[in-house]
Amino acid sequence: MISAVMPTYARADLAFERGEGCWLESVDGRRYLDFGSGVAVNALGHTHPRLVAALTAQAQKLWHCSNLYRVPGQERVAARLVEASFADTAFFCNSGAEAMECAIKMVRKYHDASGTPERYRCITVEGAFHGRTLATIAAGGQEKHLKGFDPVVDGFDQVPFGNMNALRAAITGQTAAIIVEPVQGEGGIRPAETDYLKKLRLAADEFGLLLVFDEVQCGMGRTGSLFAYQQAGVAPDIMALAKGLGGGFPIGACLASERAAQGMTAGTHGSTFGGNPLAMAVAETVLDVMLEPGFLQEVARKGALLHDRLCLLVERHPSSLLSARGLGLMQGLVCKRPNGDIAEACYAQGLLTVLAGDNVLRILPPLIVTDEEILEGSAKLEAAIAALESRGA
Repeated sequence: MISAVMPTYARADLAFERGEGCWLESVDGRRYLDFGSGVAVNALGHTHPRLVAALTAQAQKLWHCSNLYRVPGQERVAARLVEASFADTAFFCNSGAEAMECAIKMVRKYHDASGTPERYRCITVEGAFHGRTLATIAAGGQEKHLKGFDPVVDGFDQVPFGNMNALRAAITGQTAAIIVEPVQGEGGIRPAETDYLKKLRLAADEFGLLLVFDEVQCGMGRTGSLFAYQQAGVAPDIMALAKGLGGGFPIGACLASERAAQGMTAGTHGSTFGGNPLAMAVAETVLDVMLEPGFLQEVARKGALLHDRLCLLVERHPSSLLSARGLGLMQGLVCKRPNGDIAEACYAQGLLTVLAGDNVLRILPPLIVTDEEILEGSAKLEAAIAALESRGA
């Protein structure tokens, strides 16, 4: 018999009832150091007092009024995002997949408004993950996500990640845009080389394409800058955000230059819940915290400390680990033994991690993690690996 909750997830047998900072407490009273952050969502940890205060205050005033009317919170958050990025405008939605759907629609609408409606195809890269809608699984191109959902939505041509020769060869008169994650998350914590991102920008300009960055996971301070693209000095035309933007509250945003958004006029896109007052109150507070002097520099410093500790684990456990890679507090361990085995062994040590492609274990602590918690998490991870090795597992 099917369960009341549709069985679309392979869930761990864990349930949590409260959290504080970088720690979660399960229903049976066990404490876990959260180095998964709800897949990079709880950027400021659990029950951050400023987020709780912002949400509580807004909840006592107004939850929802719809986008039939002005939403002052949207206007404030959009202005903050525009000021802090390449963008001139922002659309608010509820998730990363919705933000990417908006990006894809905007690409097509741009070329339609420019008089070239035949240009609708997007070049994407292998290992990408852009969401679970029909269009975004087609953009991601991964067989495990596409299986059973034929016919695949048309309009996406995939090339190897980091391969400019293949990308340039894939450009045709129907190509409209290039879509890439500056750091692949689900694909295995693979940062794009700066030179690659620069060449993507040059190719987009040369062929009249839009450059779209998916920063749903790597954005909002995760890599040590507010947005990952800023470290390469390469600005996109469109960018999708979600996850950390709400610090745990569902929100997505699609940012764009004025040129890219020229076709997005009244009636072309919308959302009932997108940009509701509750989400805006939390997002505004997240930005308040992240943009405080020194916050992002601390993320970068702590990211370097975490990376060093992971590299040390690779040296100590060469039979289990191959390498460490990542940016800021978006780190991954490339495993030799099944990454799921290591993640499960971490549960016994009171540590939460996240699986990724390429047999990678994602390490995504909240951005407020302390040096002591990084050292404690590294010790728990090593204990888990040592336990597996001692059993000959």
